[in-house]
Amino acid sequence: MSVADRSMGLGLKALNSLAGSELVDRIGLRKPAERLLYQTSRNGVRAAGAAGRTFSAASRLGRPARLSTVSSSGVFDLTPDDEQRMLRDTFRAFGREELRPRAQAADAACEAPAELVAQAAELGLTMLGVPEELGGAVTERSTVTAVLVTEALAHGDMGLATAILAPAGVSSALALWGDADQQATYLPPFVGSAVPAAALAILEPRALFDPFALQATARREAGGFVLDGVKALVPAAARAELFLVAAQLEGQGPALFLVESSAQGVFTRPEPAMGIRAAATATLTLEDVELPGIALLGGGDPAVFGACVHRARLAWCALAVGTAQAVLDHVIPYVNERKAFGEPISHRQAVAFAVSDIAIELEGMRLTTWRAASLADQGKPFAKEAAIARRLCATKGVAIGSRGVQLLGGHGYVKEYPVERWFRDLRAIGVMEGGLLV
Repeated sequence: MSVADRSMGLGLKALNSLAGSELVDRIGLRKPAERLLYQTSRNGVRAAGAAGRTFSAASRLGRPARLSTVSSSGVFDLTPDDEQRMLRDTFRAFGREELRPRAQAADAACEAPAELVAQAAELGLTMLGVPEELGGAVTERSTVTAVLVTEALAHGDMGLATAILAPAGVSSALALWGDADQQATYLPPFVGSAVPAAALAILEPRALFDPFALQATARREAGGFVLDGVKALVPAAARAELFLVAAQLEGQGPALFLVESSAQGVFTRPEPAMGIRAAATATLTLEDVELPGIALLGGGDPAVFGACVHRARLAWCALAVGTAQAVLDHVIPYVNERKAFGEPISHRQAVAFAVSDIAIELEGMRLTTWRAASLADQGKPFAKEAAIARRLCATKGVAIGSRGVQLLGGHGYVKEYPVERWFRDLRAIGVMEGGLLV
């Protein structure tokens, strides 16, 4: 059986499991689930050689399609609904069964297996932020759902989750801020048979990076723009077909530009990092890249760029929550089974308190992230809440990773156990900007 056939089979197996769930009928999701299964079986696997694709405008709506905001009951309740729990459980199972067994090899190779990326694409990740009228799967903003899915996948492995979620960030950005022409040109492949590799490129290679003070520049020329600059730690950049690049637009401020990898002057160079190595991070260099007028996303509105930065930070918070949960789920059985001086080490007060601290800090990370995502879904300001979540996840996340290593003692320092990889991955939360978006 070929890699493509195996990928197709695994993807259909997961979707059949979803469509066959009794919960689908109870919550009224039978038709969306069957539509997703039908589209996957019809479209087949991701086409090889898609990097040579040419994005061209399809039939477009007279106006850009936008998702409606979620109505608020006025009650502070972040409990996921039945649909969200179903999606979370489905992707948690995918992360456990498909991502985690391949995580160590992918980390060592600094690359996500192509068959796994294709399999993940078949699950419709890039459709979760796209309106139904554009071929997507939702009618309302689904930031909380995206956070739950991101968290579930990171529970399997953060590096692989980063690689397979990057295209969904670009499709969500197009749905949120793209105009009718941009949506008609770039969105169809994200809900079609061959999902393009894509990523959000914001971070630049310098200390104390501030996303609102970019060194990458964009200058206006007749009919378009010219971009120059360097972006760092861009997920899967070597095989990406489309980038959403942040650059300082002269006379206006930071803005987002759609850049096709086939454009003249676009170069990538591998940039393996300490963590998230399976994401195949790379440096993206732009040298006098000429772009058409359609490349500017959201009309260069500063509010659009700000929302993009905050949503990207929430994506990294969700990755931190999922990975920290993996640490907790691993250390609890370990300390209960590992014996020293004739009894489990969990009987030692210092060990029990360390595990308790992980659980307590994890709940704080999760709730602040969900709260910010909920406000985003309601169309309310969420910059402060996103900043709080980012700070908490960056500091507590790395502390949880460190405690996980310490609780395993010598086992925590060797690659036979996953906690050393989770610790390295969690270090990325305080460094990364962009790459993903919810």
